[in-house]
Amino acid sequence: MNLQQSAIDAADRIDRFVCETPVVSSEWMSDKTGADVWFKCENLQHTGSFKFRGAVNKLLSLTVGERSNGVVAASNGNHGAAVARAMSLLQTPGIIFVPENAIPTKLESIRGYGAEIRKEGDDCVIAEAAARVYSAENEMAYISPYNDPDVVAGQGTVGIELLNRFPDLNAVFVSLGGGGLISGIAGALKSENGKATIIACSPENSPVMHKSVEAGRILQLDSKPTLSDGTAGGVEDGAITFELCRELVDDYVLLAEEEIAASLRTFIEKEEMTIEGSAAVAIAGFLKQSERWAGKQVVIVLCGGNISPEILASVR
Repeated sequence: MNLQQSAIDAADRIDRFVCETPVVSSEWMSDKTGADVWFKCENLQHTGSFKFRGAVNKLLSLTVGERSNGVVAASNGNHGAAVARAMSLLQTPGIIFVPENAIPTKLESIRGYGAEIRKEGDDCVIAEAAARVYSAENEMAYISPYNDPDVVAGQGTVGIELLNRFPDLNAVFVSLGGGGLISGIAGALKSENGKATIIACSPENSPVMHKSVEAGRILQLDSKPTLSDGTAGGVEDGAITFELCRELVDDYVLLAEEEIAASLRTFIEKEEMTIEGSAAVAIAGFLKQSERWAGKQVVIVLCGGNISPEILASVR
């Protein structure tokens, strides 16, 4: 699987549907750490998350007949909204499975695009299993949030945009859940810039891929509540992103809830822009090892901006 070429092909395929999100310099964080820090603003992508890239690439990779049969997805929220928007744009019927504890505001976003929602289990990996069974029984295409080469290639278009802007980039900090975003970015970047260091950032309360890579096999672990709901939950058995993370990710950082909350508060105060908890994980990850990157060029990927008013109020 040539991840860079797949991402280049995806970029051409989805160009008219997605926006090339801005990369903004952070003067306050650069001054604070001594690094040249930039934010890649996927919180400004359609549906408020990078997930739309992978979702629309997957739907466009299906045949017209496959789309007409309908699609099934499973999601904590952002992937569901992304698939729902892609379904609406491409006039494709489908169903989104979600865990019982999905954030209400993210469910509202999914419904806003006209998609049907079904609740299943208390973890995204349970919802994913139910969605796969349903899709097979009804001969509908399953759209994984991360365990699909077309989805990974779509997320890799973030890396293509970074490569075009920063050919000599030193480090990229990315939040880690199922691994689709970081795998796509790493695959797109490393073919041209082998010196770029890819750092995965996870909440201590739900570090499933992090712990799985450490163990050398995919683990089934319980997750505690976390501000980083976008990265929370289990990893599907046999996920292609497990081996991609093992191969392409250079470093892993775990963050306490207090560190995530502090980064979320500071970012919103300094940048006057909204992000969600999963994006704050990447900021916290950089701050935790910022001394290592003094004098270097660093990009922090802000993976999403979908945060509920209640969660936002709780961290202020």
